[in-house]
Amino acid sequence: MNSEKSIIKIAKQTIEEESKAIFNLSNLITEDFEASVKLIYNSKGRVIITGIGKSAIIAQKIVATFNSTGTPAIFMHAADAIHGDLGLILKDDVVICISKSGNTPEIKVLVPLIKNANNKMIAITGNKDSFLGQQVDYVLNAFVEKEACPNNLAPTTSTTAQLVVGDALAVCLLEMRGFSSNDFAKYHPGGSLGKKLYLRVQDISSVNEKPQVFLDTNVKDVIVEISKKRLGVTAVVENKEIVGIITDGDIRRMLSDTIDFSTLTAKDIMGKTPKRVSADTMAVDALDIMETNGISQLLVEENGKYAGVVHLHDLIKEGII
Repeated sequence: MNSEKSIIKIAKQTIEEESKAIFNLSNLITEDFEASVKLIYNSKGRVIITGIGKSAIIAQKIVATFNSTGTPAIFMHAADAIHGDLGLILKDDVVICISKSGNTPEIKVLVPLIKNANNKMIAITGNKDSFLGQQVDYVLNAFVEKEACPNNLAPTTSTTAQLVVGDALAVCLLEMRGFSSNDFAKYHPGGSLGKKLYLRVQDISSVNEKPQVFLDTNVKDVIVEISKKRLGVTAVVENKEIVGIITDGDIRRMLSDTIDFSTLTAKDIMGKTPKRVSADTMAVDALDIMETNGISQLLVEENGKYAGVVHLHDLIKEGII
């Protein structure tokens, strides 16, 4: 291989081979899959997911997906399990064992030990007739004809298949639990995805400066207020209600159009129809308003009264964008 075309060809071939194998998984879904989902859903315990080698890495990813979608799960390495970590498994826990061949030495040692404790077991394996497949309560078939690796050795297509089966389990359980976007946010409070689901405008505007002037405020003082509060904007208020807005763009236009502005007040240069949002508006919705209108600030209201400013930079800082 010595050309970019060859690299592109191999990449496309790899993706096509794996996609065909994944598509075929839908033909391998049986009653065991449904029974496995119901078993986990009705369990009073956790899900313990185990494997060895590359399957162990896939197990860790499935554990992460389960935990983030409302199904408590713990990873247990198959090799460590037979050297003390079996103590992780409690009476009501369901064990999922992942293995392409289902016949590795560690699996052959581990499975009988788990069965002796009477825990229910589920296998994700590419060989339903293997030792693992014959010993567990339910088998989820992750069979693939060949690896994407040209030598048919490196786990590639098979580990992708295992991951997809795990995702299918997680999504089915998510649906059965009625897991909502609000639930997702509870499990991801520090991530940008979670923030999109729980962060409100007031959470941002409440820590910002609150620039404001009045209808008769002299333009010089308006400029000082905008500069001092560093949000590029000020609200014009009357009886604590928003009646206008002045941006740094308004100031620049005034300076280019007016020689003497000593007698001008906020009322003379303000915009009379400012875009505004309520304090309890979701931050992501505020972003949509900014993008739709091509603006970088929104005035915030609470109970009809001026409450502050939310700036595009705030949303960037919080990872909403």
